[in-house]
Amino acid sequence: MTDTATTTNLNKFEKLKAEKDGLAIKSEIEEFAALGWEAMNETDRDHRLKWVGVFFRPVTPGKFMMRLRMPNGILTSNQMRVLAQVVQRYGDDGCADITTRQNIQLRGIRIEDLPDIFNRFHAVGLTTVQSGMDNVRNITGDPVAGLDADELYDTRELVQQIQDMLTNKGEGNPEFSNLPRKFNIAIAGGRDNSVHAEINDLAFVPAFKEGTGDREQGTGQEFSQSPIFGFNVLVGGFFSAKRCEAAIPLNAWVAPEDVVALCRAVLEVFRDHGPRANRQKSRLMWLIDEWGLDKFRAEVESRLGKSLLPAVPKDEIDWEKRDHIGVYKQKQSGLNYAGLNIPVGRLYAEDMFEIARLAEVYGTGEIRFTVEQNIVIPNIAESRLATFLTEPLLERFSIDPGLLTRSLVSCTGAQFCNFALIETKNRALAMIKALEEDLTFTKPVRIHWTGCPNSCGQPQVADIGLMGTKIRKNGKTLEGVDIYMGGKVGKDAHLGTCTIKGIACEDLQPLLQDLLIKNFGAKLKQEALLVGNY
Repeated sequence: MTDTATTTNLNKFEKLKAEKDGLAIKSEIEEFAALGWEAMNETDRDHRLKWVGVFFRPVTPGKFMMRLRMPNGILTSNQMRVLAQVVQRYGDDGCADITTRQNIQLRGIRIEDLPDIFNRFHAVGLTTVQSGMDNVRNITGDPVAGLDADELYDTRELVQQIQDMLTNKGEGNPEFSNLPRKFNIAIAGGRDNSVHAEINDLAFVPAFKEGTGDREQGTGQEFSQSPIFGFNVLVGGFFSAKRCEAAIPLNAWVAPEDVVALCRAVLEVFRDHGPRANRQKSRLMWLIDEWGLDKFRAEVESRLGKSLLPAVPKDEIDWEKRDHIGVYKQKQSGLNYAGLNIPVGRLYAEDMFEIARLAEVYGTGEIRFTVEQNIVIPNIAESRLATFLTEPLLERFSIDPGLLTRSLVSCTGAQFCNFALIETKNRALAMIKALEEDLTFTKPVRIHWTGCPNSCGQPQVADIGLMGTKIRKNGKTLEGVDIYMGGKVGKDAHLGTCTIKGIACEDLQPLLQDLLIKNFGAKLKQEALLVGNY
């Protein structure tokens, strides 16, 4: 029980969690499947199902969304094929979306199919447990971990260890299934901050500590004075409708072998002391604000059972952000990875089957997701690369897309999400296509769409961020956006700010064109042609 959970002013979510633990829903899936969605208890249907990754969507009644857990964004071709089989069953209603947490969400799911779906998942090592509500969400790591010759640390094993600790190896762990609010964890393994560490509640960024020179017991020999690898720790980053904050330094450095224990300690402090009265003020940063960073750090050390070393003054995030789209040599001789652009992350069953086939035929059956909603297929032999590049799927999921398309990110939008105030994915694709037809670019421009202030599409990290809203124009209520500018990822990452409010979506394209020309060096194709002819 938390400090604040004993008070009488609990919000409705704390009350429903007190009535029945969310994980209890696991044993009731067969019953729900027999009942049907309309006969279910509304609290179970609308809220508790989220503890097993199943989400009721009022805009598509009877057709649920299902969210997986994909530690470090990695899955096998067999797993992808099972996901494809699931969404294929639902025809036009079935599709999947890659998320900004290297994860995947399936759409069109019917409640009566849940037992069979969970059996299929279990057979190939997939889990959805604790992927919604007040749990730790998908844990992100470097998308080219173990492939990149320039990486500082292979994040895959650590990410898996954290997930296993949090979820009891995918079976569900009541120790961490009742946090005050959702919680995001990221581990960066390279120099380009490909996980967007600054927007996570808890993040680890590479940093070298000077060697100690301690003597090795029994040998009389000193250890090398070479730097020791570890991570500086950031805490408190989050986006919400109420507030958006970048993570701040905890003034702590940890060795890789202490990362899992530190995650546990931070989560125990958040679980037991985090604010629970106001749902809009329950993320980790609100607790840090209330206590101050020194008290929070001291409490974490108490749970950890030892003092934390101070942070290293300079971390290793010193590269500009890479998007991993294209073909790149791996550190393994003769192998390459290919980054495919998946426009706004939307996949259909036939796409998923084909991606699984490509991963098997040309690689080793491994598939990876990025936080930009794209796919990486690793381990393509040099001798097979030319043939791979002729595959028809690459005409739609390009390795060399347009400079706006390659950086486009979008949340689910009003098509499937009841929180969204506007349609995002389809509108984003149409508008980017029109802009690329009219303009030439010298560099990618990151445009992010989000349907509401919950910021799932992360407009605050974009060059141009578009947040859905409703506006009044000529006496009518229309879909519109607020425009954010100045977000930066990679080294020196920081959040952008809202610069223009209340633009009707029907008026947005010429405004975006003007912003791209004035701020990002774009040129009208007619003008570029005239200059070239001259």
